[in-house]
Amino acid sequence: MQSETNRSASSLSHAARSRVTHVVFPVAGLGTSFLPATKACPKEMLPIVDRPLIQYAVEEAAAAGLTRFILVTGRNKRAIEDHFDRAYELEHELAARESEDALRELRSAIPDGVTFTYVRQREASGLPDALRNARPLIGDEPFAVVLPDDLIDSKRPALEQLLDVFDEQQVSVIGVQKGAREGTGDERFIAADLETSAVRNARSLVKVPPIGAACSPVTACGRYVFTPAIWSALRDSPDAMLTSTIRALMERERVFACLVDGRRFDCGTKLGFLEAQFAFAQKRRELWPGLRMRLGRLLTDDASAREPPASLATASDAKAAIMR
Repeated sequence: MQSETNRSASSLSHAARSRVTHVVFPVAGLGTSFLPATKACPKEMLPIVDRPLIQYAVEEAAAAGLTRFILVTGRNKRAIEDHFDRAYELEHELAARESEDALRELRSAIPDGVTFTYVRQREASGLPDALRNARPLIGDEPFAVVLPDDLIDSKRPALEQLLDVFDEQQVSVIGVQKGAREGTGDERFIAADLETSAVRNARSLVKVPPIGAACSPVTACGRYVFTPAIWSALRDSPDAMLTSTIRALMERERVFACLVDGRRFDCGTKLGFLEAQFAFAQKRRELWPGLRMRLGRLLTDDASAREPPASLATASDAKAAIMR
């Protein structure tokens, strides 16, 4: 009888644990790093090979099991809404041409079983303000945040790794990676291994490293899971930086860091965007062999262009001989 009571209590406790279904995508940024390309095209619609950045973010969230997608948009972002809508005329044309592969790729942009809701951020005034705009659609439930600029290539979806920690701890979780990243020290946190989690890549965020604990500086990598406590932290932290809000949140509850296993590309910069192009092209068998060959030619031609002409080399050698 006692055993049955314990099992019942355990089942009730498990059922009472919060489950994350909402995910917020802040996509109202101006994309000034990519002007003039982003004058009329949203930065999130710039493609990595043949998929826009926002689609990679949406596919990751869907693979992690989330179903309610909230996109915080701004002016000139209508293309994002159109991308995740049915294109009946185009589908009809592809069907008439019997272009089955193209039709399948077109329809794959919209994951099964998810809903899209759009809310407008009138001014590009930072991530905390974007979350405030999404609050009426979330209520007092935990939710995830994905920044499309941070493209993460991993065997398991990065967001799913965070949800493992959240399911165990039921506190806010910040996706991080070790090592310094471009930016100020204000963007970094300290993660300590306090042996408070059974999840291998979970650490506690701390303000001061505990004596004897294994600690390391970490930086956020664009993946978050927040409890409703984030709303009071947002109220008391008027700063436009999300890191300031997270530090205010640490005053209210324990916040965990999840060391994300994967390779991150900062597609908010030109260099990171180009690096992601080559990395994702390398994963495509129909693209990489030809691209690698052409890159080899390009690099060879570039090296040749930087070598001095043969006549100049001869004259230089003659001069050196005379000097000797």
